Amino acid sequence: MTTRCTVVLDGQSLSGRTDQPLIDFLKERGVDLPHVCYHPSLGALETCDACWVEVGGELKRGCTLKSAEGLTVSLGSQRARAAREEGMDRLLAKHELYCTVCENNNGDCTLHNTMVDMQIPIQRYEFQRKPHEKDTSSPFYTYDPDQCILCGRCVEACQNVEVNETLSIDFASENPRVLWDGGKEINDSSCVHCGHCVTVCPCNALMENSMDGKAGPFTAMPWSLKRPMIEIIKKLETTTGAVPVSGLSEIDMHLRQPEIKRTKTVCTYCGVGCSFEMWTRDRHILKVQPVPEAPANGISTCIKGKFAWDFVNSKQRLTMPLIRDNGRFREASWDEALDLVARRLLEVREAHGPDSLGFIGSSKGSNEQAYLVQKIARRIIGTNNVDNSSRYCQNPATKGLFRTVGYGGDSGTIEDIEKAEVVVIVGSNTAENHPVIAARIKAAQKLRGQKLIVVDPRKHEMAERADLFLRPNSGTDLVWASALSRYMFDHDLADREFLARWVNGVEEYRQSLAPFTLAFAEAETGIARQDLAEAAETIGRAQRVCLLWAMGITQHSHGSDASTALSNLLLVTGNYGKPGTGGYPMRGHNNVQGASDFGCLRDRYPGYDHVEDDEARKRWAEGWGISPEELSSEAGHGNFLMVQAADEGEIKAMYIVGEETAFSDSNTHNVLSGFEKLEFMVVQDMFLSRTAEYADVVLPACPSVEQEGTYVNTERRIQRSYQVLEPLGDSRPDWRILTDLAARMGHDWGYTHPAEIMAECARIAPMFAGVSYARLEGWKSQLWPVSADGTDSPLLYTDGFANEDGKANLHPLKWQPPEEAPDDDYDLLLDNGRLREHFQGTNQTGRSEGIRQQLPHGFVEVSPELAAERGIEEGTWVRITSRRDSIEFPAVITDRVRGKTLFMPIHFGKTGVNLLTGEHNDPDVQTPAYKETAVKLEVLDKRGTPPLPAHNYRYGRPTPTQGVEVEVKWMRGDYTPPPAQQSNPRKM
Repeated sequence: MTTRCTVVLDGQSLSGRTDQPLIDFLKERGVDLPHVCYHPSLGALETCDACWVEVGGELKRGCTLKSAEGLTVSLGSQRARAAREEGMDRLLAKHELYCTVCENNNGDCTLHNTMVDMQIPIQRYEFQRKPHEKDTSSPFYTYDPDQCILCGRCVEACQNVEVNETLSIDFASENPRVLWDGGKEINDSSCVHCGHCVTVCPCNALMENSMDGKAGPFTAMPWSLKRPMIEIIKKLETTTGAVPVSGLSEIDMHLRQPEIKRTKTVCTYCGVGCSFEMWTRDRHILKVQPVPEAPANGISTCIKGKFAWDFVNSKQRLTMPLIRDNGRFREASWDEALDLVARRLLEVREAHGPDSLGFIGSSKGSNEQAYLVQKIARRIIGTNNVDNSSRYCQNPATKGLFRTVGYGGDSGTIEDIEKAEVVVIVGSNTAENHPVIAARIKAAQKLRGQKLIVVDPRKHEMAERADLFLRPNSGTDLVWASALSRYMFDHDLADREFLARWVNGVEEYRQSLAPFTLAFAEAETGIARQDLAEAAETIGRAQRVCLLWAMGITQHSHGSDASTALSNLLLVTGNYGKPGTGGYPMRGHNNVQGASDFGCLRDRYPGYDHVEDDEARKRWAEGWGISPEELSSEAGHGNFLMVQAADEGEIKAMYIVGEETAFSDSNTHNVLSGFEKLEFMVVQDMFLSRTAEYADVVLPACPSVEQEGTYVNTERRIQRSYQVLEPLGDSRPDWRILTDLAARMGHDWGYTHPAEIMAECARIAPMFAGVSYARLEGWKSQLWPVSADGTDSPLLYTDGFANEDGKANLHPLKWQPPEEAPDDDYDLLLDNGRLREHFQGTNQTGRSEGIRQQLPHGFVEVSPELAAERGIEEGTWVRITSRRDSIEFPAVITDRVRGKTLFMPIHFGKTGVNLLTGEHNDPDVQTPAYKETAVKLEVLDKRGTPPLPAHNYRYGRPTPTQGVEVEVKWMRGDYTPPPAQQSNPRKM
């Protein structure tokens, strides 16, 4: 329960929450305590000296104080005012004020706003240029030392929020500045361009390049005009004082506001579900600005979410429907295109039956889009042949959770992961694939002593940071997880009280663990038994454990079983249903969770009602105003089986929304063959993708920022995204295209806004009963299941599990080796996955010049030992051949891989890695075993430059600190605390 207190401020009593930062406490009560370095997401940095108050006759920095009963504070005393003004004078000595022509004079410049609020009469200390050049090396942002006030916000964000640990300030030097890797240029450092530093900068020292010359009426002027204007104003200021000049900048700031639009949106890259404001001026995206209120990410972003939005205004965007005539596309009207699609889909159904059609919804599109795709498939066509890309990645994890605990989603929130005593990451390159969640884990480990165990064949960043790194043979995760479960029983580490109360099948499961000794696990996995025992002891003795896994687990021939084994381990140790615990399958695409939640699955209606359940089918039939007999009671094909069925002539027509199936599905040859055999194919997308090249009709859709909708992140968090820009050309929002198509097929549903689609789903699906756009207004969100009164479920299983009897089920398993493994002919194993900079087939990130500079082309990672054995050098081209085909890429030699395992990013090439992968798959869910590809390697007589540019962050050398080392500044001989004046304030 939150306790209350009364703070006395200059004789006035103020009531509020106890233990709240004083700056925030006062702000909530309409009192502004001047400050610059303090940020609610960073805390007290104590560098700016602008927030002094008097407490008990002593001057104290207000940022360090927290509200408490009886706290008596004076802002108005002469000493406090003098100290604050001296602090601000020192900041202004380090910063050239030219606000009216500055891009950052947009209402959010903390330095400008604080100076104006304090009514500083004149810049007391003369500004002098610093002996440092502006750093423009990054394609995304610029650092200007002449504008830098050394507040340290950027350092704190980099060191302790992102925990990339690149930035520092050399307070002890003659001319301090912010340093990257101790003195490198930005683009030659370990900077991953996440943008944290730019987001928190309180002035224009760090600024997005996209803001340059674009933010206000005077900012586009060349410096040949700006510089004389600045000099004139500076001279004028010495006679008139700063107040009239700052008044001009205030007018300019207010003039800009109508032109700058700030819209809350949700990132459409990975499954973290970051939300932020997108600032636009006309169609120009000025910047992405995260805010502390964002529920999943706060102020955090990654390189893609912060900077990779060039695709929105790409000249390659589709803006008119395309119809294939005589083998070539021509532009068409929407009426012609939609009429053709409606007629042909119905013709195929009449000629070949409902199950001759297949529908794939987008895991990047909105929940409303997913709902309509499955509604058209089920309600109009009459088939359950509907799916989304979760079939390629997360269905095995969902299956494992269904088997054990009942819900196919994360057990809790990102906050629970932060609260855990131990975090176990399995088969997830979290730092690159889910950077914002990785940042929270890194911060918890660095600042609060959280233990990190990483289990992965590849030594990525999180493995390097781990307290314990286990490197198993690929595809053997079920073995070590089951061995750890047995260890818990054998060594009295199982949570017997939890098992007795909440779990079924305990004894049967324990008996099934008989084969899984540590000796057997060591032999199969290659992990030393002492390391297995250490992991077991660490997990078993912890009170709160979170386990995260991703495609390193799921994309195997028995990924469902491995996922089940991980959930079993959590049950054995009692790590469900309490804060800081649970299983967390990391969702890859931004709405792969939501696309599944809202019914784009072969066997589930929205909310996971089973299509074979008579009661569920009856409820959906009633909700849609039809008889239950009109809905198919048989599970359909998932996308993997649809493509196979197309190749076999069973599926005659397909409708694909926003999915790059031609690039993402395994065994590219068979995929393309299947597409070529279709009688009719429709693709709804922003670009003429690899998949769209095979379509008969291509419908131009909008990106998320040109439509409204909702999305579900990996936490099960439903968030609302608002329209930022008008649709480009004649492109249209997904929900509108699908609504118009349904009307042309004889089903005029009459939706005029996505909110009506969500309301319909919430009315029928119990899981979403209380979800509404009103309850998702602004930064609000809801985590399913949501009861009718709007109460949501941040932490699952607190009062039982989502099975009929309210209990979880331990699921016995048998070890089955991978279906494809190296042999004498194909003696290597090819691993594959995503990289930080790019997304999937690069249809979006590949249109950003800055992203391409960071990572321009593909490569193959080769271990040092294999490189030495085969005579491979950095940049040597190699041919990788599987049992299906060959591709050629240059080599990167790295200890991220070891022995005879290779790694290839999935993003590059016309066909990508799936030219090599096979159709062997998980028999439970048909997820292809992408990670089980046996290959051989041929060294080619071709040498090139190293495929990873020299400026890639991997080659940087971070400089970890505990944050802003302000004590070094205080220890300088020329530093004196305010209100005393400073001899040379620009140097500290």
